[in-house]
Amino acid sequence: MFDFEKLTVYAKAKDFNKKVNNFLKSNNLDRTSNDQLRRASFIVMLNIAEGSGRFTKFCSA
Repeated sequence: MFDFEKLTVYAKAKDFNKKVNNFLKSNNLDRTSNDQLRRASFIVMLNIAEGSGRFTKFCSA
């Protein structure tokens, strides 16, 4: 298991992605809207995973 998979926010994003996919299956949206909603809900998970692998130092100026 990767570190980001332990995060609560990742679990919520994953659940949100499932809900969006179920919504899109049950509704007839145009192809463009369907594609954008599907990708937007998935990118949230990807951004959390990518951001959890970065370590930064906060410098106070």
